[in-house]
Amino acid sequence: MTAAPHTPGPDEPLPHQLLSALAQHRMATTGQLRDLLRPGAARQTLSTPPNNLRHQSLVGYTVLPRSNRTRAWYLTREGARLTRGFPALRGRPPYPITSATAASPKTPHTLTVLRTHLAFSKDARRQGHEHGPFDWTPEVAHNRGDGDRLIADALMHYTPTDNEHRLKLRAFVEVDRTTMSSERLAAKLIEYARLLTYEAQPAGRRKPAPAGPVWLRWYPLYPRVLFVLTGAGRRTLANRTADLRSMAEVHPAVAELARHTPLGAAVLEDLEEHGPTAPP
Repeated sequence: MTAAPHTPGPDEPLPHQLLSALAQHRMATTGQLRDLLRPGAARQTLSTPPNNLRHQSLVGYTVLPRSNRTRAWYLTREGARLTRGFPALRGRPPYPITSATAASPKTPHTLTVLRTHLAFSKDARRQGHEHGPFDWTPEVAHNRGDGDRLIADALMHYTPTDNEHRLKLRAFVEVDRTTMSSERLAAKLIEYARLLTYEAQPAGRRKPAPAGPVWLRWYPLYPRVLFVLTGAGRRTLANRTADLRSMAEVHPAVAELARHTPLGAAVLEDLEEHGPTAPP
């Protein structure tokens, strides 16, 4: 089978792709950009273009601590302004990053979310499935009324294909780096259960809200919910997975969510080594 059609081709200008990728994924190391845009290419392929964009004040970088001088690239304010009109990013709010925010504690999480996407992307190329750089949208938010919002680490679009069929799959992805308690992680399932049933309420004289849960405005089917765990030993990750399973069994709303849509958990290192389509 041929590679997924959403994989950027070498005929597209690489600087344009770099700007689009950074606008979509917020931040990426040089190696991640190569795996994202030119998988299998020589390391030198991605060494010069980002520096050229930096000289144009369109991108910047921060050096990651304890990383052998690894650079993490991001859009400047000017770069974010330039990409606002790119067709692939239509509807995506600009997200310029300053040198201060680039060095924030959130940076490792942003890069780990992209690392998760790359595990799916690599396997999709191997399987001939469709999952390209713009089939993964970080930080997708949904309102649940009264100023309450659910923010998924990412929304994934993945399309398995064969010679006759294509199956469009969607999933909310939560990436857990073991930086919060296991109970708080499992409680995220309650948030997704609430979104499943939440219906907007009309306020005052405003026109009536559309019938049905609000997620139907964006999805024909409620997306699956996938937790990707990393950042600890196997026993700790197994315990956190068990707590997620327990929440799905004992909480009535989460149990209903589990009956409605598939829920899953996986270890990031397993996804990278064996691929998401490998047997559990």
